Amino acid sequence: MTSAAALWLGSAPLVLASGSATRREMLLAAGIPVEVIKPDIDERAIEASLLKRGLPGEDAALELARAKALAVSKAHAQRIVLGADQTLICEGVSHHKPADAAEARAQIAELSGRTHQLRSAFVLAHAGEVVAQGAQIAHLTMRGLSPDFIAAYVDAMGPSAFASVGGYQIEGLGTQLFANVEGDHFTILGLPLLAVLAALRDHGLLAR
Repeated sequence: MTSAAALWLGSAPLVLASGSATRREMLLAAGIPVEVIKPDIDERAIEASLLKRGLPGEDAALELARAKALAVSKAHAQRIVLGADQTLICEGVSHHKPADAAEARAQIAELSGRTHQLRSAFVLAHAGEVVAQGAQIAHLTMRGLSPDFIAAYVDAMGPSAFASVGGYQIEGLGTQLFANVEGDHFTILGLPLLAVLAALRDHGLLAR
């Protein structure tokens, strides 16, 4: 552990209730020691429940982050748990991680030439209770993409095209898909990191 860990005041590493390697790396780079514990939740069932209650799809990121944080916090009551999630909505339609290359091609083709929103949310939980939460939105406009380019891009990405909603990772080859991006870089990667750090400071877990 580097000297940056001295900025962390917690008695144990932060528990990350997410399997996202990108979120883990963001936290580690910011000097936050992390232990990953993946939550056992049904994300699609939670989203279906939101729709049944008439809540907008935009609420899904925060609801999923809360479900992740609380599921892990209840089993690890003494730890500080961070749940996080990201949703992609384009013209009112929610998109999920593509299951295979065909879905990745179709999803990118649907986003081509349009502006979509990425909403990244976080929830901090302790002893089975939410102690902080927040969400931020970024707006991304894809350039018009030809079918040949989309196919070549998905082939070049390989399995990585299935790892993120929208079929892209903007920190890599995905940058070639876009004409314009408006929003915080960390939010686009899947975690409103500055808001998370502020919440950790507010709870005495980071040096001021």
